[in-house]
Amino acid sequence: MSELRNITTAFVSVWNKDSLDNIIRLLGGLGVKIYSTGGTADFIEKITSEVTRVEEITGYPSVFGGRVKTLHPKIFGGILARRNEPSDMEELEKYEIPGLDLVIVDLYPFAETLESGATEKEIIEKIDIGGISLIRAAAKNFTDVVVIPSRDHYNDLAGILEKGGSTSFEERKRLAGEAFRVSSQYDTAIHGFFAGNGSASVPVITYGNKTELRYGENPHQSAAWHGPSEPPYRQLHGKEISYNNLLDIDAACQLISEFEETTFAILKHNNACGVASGESLKQSWLDALAGDPVSAFGGVLVTNRPVDRETAEEIDKLFFEVIVAPAYQEDALSVLKQKKNRIILVNDNIEMPKQVIKSAMGGILVQDRDVKTEIAADLKVVTESRPTDDEISDLLFANKIVKYTKSNAIVISKNRKLLGSGTGQTSRVDALRQAIAKAGSNNLDLRGAVMASDAFFPFSDSVEIAAKAGITSVIQPGGSVRDQDSIEFCNKNNIKMVFTGVRHFRH
Repeated sequence: MSELRNITTAFVSVWNKDSLDNIIRLLGGLGVKIYSTGGTADFIEKITSEVTRVEEITGYPSVFGGRVKTLHPKIFGGILARRNEPSDMEELEKYEIPGLDLVIVDLYPFAETLESGATEKEIIEKIDIGGISLIRAAAKNFTDVVVIPSRDHYNDLAGILEKGGSTSFEERKRLAGEAFRVSSQYDTAIHGFFAGNGSASVPVITYGNKTELRYGENPHQSAAWHGPSEPPYRQLHGKEISYNNLLDIDAACQLISEFEETTFAILKHNNACGVASGESLKQSWLDALAGDPVSAFGGVLVTNRPVDRETAEEIDKLFFEVIVAPAYQEDALSVLKQKKNRIILVNDNIEMPKQVIKSAMGGILVQDRDVKTEIAADLKVVTESRPTDDEISDLLFANKIVKYTKSNAIVISKNRKLLGSGTGQTSRVDALRQAIAKAGSNNLDLRGAVMASDAFFPFSDSVEIAAKAGITSVIQPGGSVRDQDSIEFCNKNNIKMVFTGVRHFRH
């Protein structure tokens, strides 16, 4: 859709006049009729006498100390009138309202005023009403109107005017999106002031409803959850969910979503300390617990199958904080509810967000969620020996777990059971040694086990250590300049290795 629109009229109302002179000259060169307010009109008159003041249209002067200048049907009618609606066009003519093709606004400097240490009265007066309304009106009617929501967008406008002053539907829609971004950020800063943050630079979460939590990561930190009025899970029993609980629940639900076969996982501090897939839920639980029974104490449990009584009786022997499952048999619930504080949740097919958002350096980081899950067809065998079908099954199992383990990360597994993991280490060798030590402390035999790494091996030392521990197959992204060193060692020692080509860092 192109739908070109020519700019013949413009409404200009800006706080900061920097670079406005060039825009006014470009508009004048195209013969665009300009309407404006107060100080902006004074500025424009120094460049050209061809400017119509807002009071000449509305019949009202600026009143209440400048609080009301543009809030009038003859201004907003000219912006909001739909050019393809005959009745709208008839009303423009009937009420002598000039149609406005372009709206240029630069808002009162609320954030700057707040940061300057101004008084509350001065801060309040820098809450723009007319300007924000002009922006929203023009953006709403982007089908017919071009909106320039801040001086940061003058270059966009200059480019349009230099090409003759016509715009496509796509250009107008893009600028409308920018307008609502400007509006949103402006209102967020105001929200921060009224919420008591005291600084417009502090990010304010405005997503969904706010639920106060007992505390944050530690008792001296306040915390809240912002989200839908109904959380994406149902709580059947237990105490109030904490900040740390929510982080672990989120990590648990992401991990379990990777598995189709019957699987149980145990998490502590966002990392899996026990994972197993098996024919029965009870056996999957027992195998997951065997991976690290010490770390499992006080953990978060998650499964992708309804919990039966037999499994519940085994689970009940362990002290844990939270369990998440798609359903529970009634007699299983009667067992699990014996501990009054135990949090029992139903996972109603929780949909994971497409993006991950974190705070950093006074702002926010946004990235796409890691949705890549490798399958057998993705694996590139780089050694002379090929993994068996059972080893490939274990390699893919381990790779799913390492994807959700804090970097640097190593996961060791066998027979679709987590035997040991190294999490959050500053070197990959340390992560491997930690994983081997974990398995050893739980008397787990690593002979014939497989190893997964979340990133490539910079040297061959990791595969050398793994071979000494009894590991026979390795999955890793590859991509190191010294990949061949690891491959040659594996070939000489009958170790199989596959590359995925995909790194899974998790910070």
